Amino acid sequence: MKKRVLSAMRPTGPLHLGHMAGALSNFVKLQNDENYECFYSIADWHALMSNYADSANTGEYCYTALLDWLAVGIDPEKSPVFIQSHVPQHAELALALGMITPLGWLYRNPTYKEQIENIKNKDLGTYAFLGYPVLMAADILLYRASLVPVGEDQSAHLELSRETVRRFNNFFGEDLLVEPQPLFTQTPKVPGTDGRKMSKSYGNALEISESADSMWQKLRTMMTDPARMRRSDPGDPEKCPVWDLHKVFNPDDSEKKEICEGCKSAGIGCIDCKKKLNAHIQDMMTPVRERRAKYEGKKSLLDEILADGAERAGKVARQTMSTIYPAMGLLVNPKRLWLRNICDRI
Repeated sequence: MKKRVLSAMRPTGPLHLGHMAGALSNFVKLQNDENYECFYSIADWHALMSNYADSANTGEYCYTALLDWLAVGIDPEKSPVFIQSHVPQHAELALALGMITPLGWLYRNPTYKEQIENIKNKDLGTYAFLGYPVLMAADILLYRASLVPVGEDQSAHLELSRETVRRFNNFFGEDLLVEPQPLFTQTPKVPGTDGRKMSKSYGNALEISESADSMWQKLRTMMTDPARMRRSDPGDPEKCPVWDLHKVFNPDDSEKKEICEGCKSAGIGCIDCKKKLNAHIQDMMTPVRERRAKYEGKKSLLDEILADGAERAGKVARQTMSTIYPAMGLLVNPKRLWLRNICDRI
């Protein structure tokens, strides 16, 4: 049997090459592997947990995320692509899991502590922000996903989901929920134009939706090894963020060797190095831009993709909740059950 995988991203703005090299390339790889059945969610509820005071663009960002996903090669025929809030069972299961989740588990979450301390421009002292690991667990457990792609730094989040499964099953019955296992994925180091990690919030990103000219202008002015004040100064590639981008986006090993040696000997200038990088990035982005053009401006088509994805995901979600409610001692609404059976037959 295929192993079921759940992956999600928050719609908080245009996605960039860091997302493409990391999560999105893995999305495409998994959907094309016959061993996996993938569900891909645009997690708008999660976006509201930190952006509730500035939520006017959340809906538009959902379309932006969908366009970026389609552009990089996500195929909605192979994997349901849907908006989290369009499958109401996400919120229902989160409420059910919240009944048994100890507060201590949430307060010890390292990400919660870190963001409360470091993000000062937003009021994150809310019930939803503290409880976001519960909703994250619901996202996964609703589809009985056995695997969740994570980086090493995210394993603590998944372990909380696993603890939630064990506690829930202990109260209400073995095998009601499935313990998800981590599917560890490598996340390449993708610096932004200022040398820091590429991020929308830093304003240093190369966006998937950008034109070739715009992307080159950002690369052209990108910082390099500060020791190379003049063209004749030798440099250290390992201190240059442009070199880090070569490692990710330049597939030509012999050229990379020449660039590395040329930097150290001052045999190549920084602009020439950037031009070589830009050529590889533009080659990579050409089919991405072509795919995006097929969908851009076609809102009705995007709505059809999301509606189909929500229905396919909803069928699985309803099956899960049909076992959760009676196990917890709740009565299933007979009318709702009748409607569900009708919808599932269509």
